[in-house]
Amino acid sequence: MKEKFYRFMQGRYGADQFSRFLIGVDFVLILLSLLIRRNQLLSVAVVGVLVYVYFRMFSKNISKRYAENQKYLAMTEGIRGKFAKQRNRAQQRKTYRFYKCPACSQEVRVPKGKGKIEIDCPKCHTKFIKRS
Repeated sequence: MKEKFYRFMQGRYGADQFSRFLIGVDFVLILLSLLIRRNQLLSVAVVGVLVYVYFRMFSKNISKRYAENQKYLAMTEGIRGKFAKQRNRAQQRKTYRFYKCPACSQEVRVPKGKGKIEIDCPKCHTKFIKRS
C-alpha cells in the first residue's frame, strides 16, 4: 500500500510550508465552527480550504505550486525570522549570555562562567564590563 501511494505521488507537488499553514488555518476554522453552531459560511470555508490544500498537494503543476510557496515564504519572512532567532537563543542559553552594547544596541554573545569580563562590541568597538 505504501509503495502504491509513493507511485501515485510521483510527479506531484506534495506538502510544503504553505500547505502546513493552510492546514493550521483549517484547524482554527474547524474549532470556530464547533463554537459557532449553524454557521454555513464557516462550514463552506472549512471545506474550501481543505479542498485547496489537497488540490495543491496532488497538483502536477510543480512550478506554480513552488511559486505560491515562495510568495508565502517572502510574506512571512520577518515573522519566521523572529521565531527562529528566539529558538536559536533558547538553545544557546545554557552556554552563552547575551548583552546589548550600551552605545549602538548591538547584541553581543559571550560565554557563560568567565566571571567579570570586558566585552568589545564588534560593531562600534565600545568596551563595557559585564558578568558572564
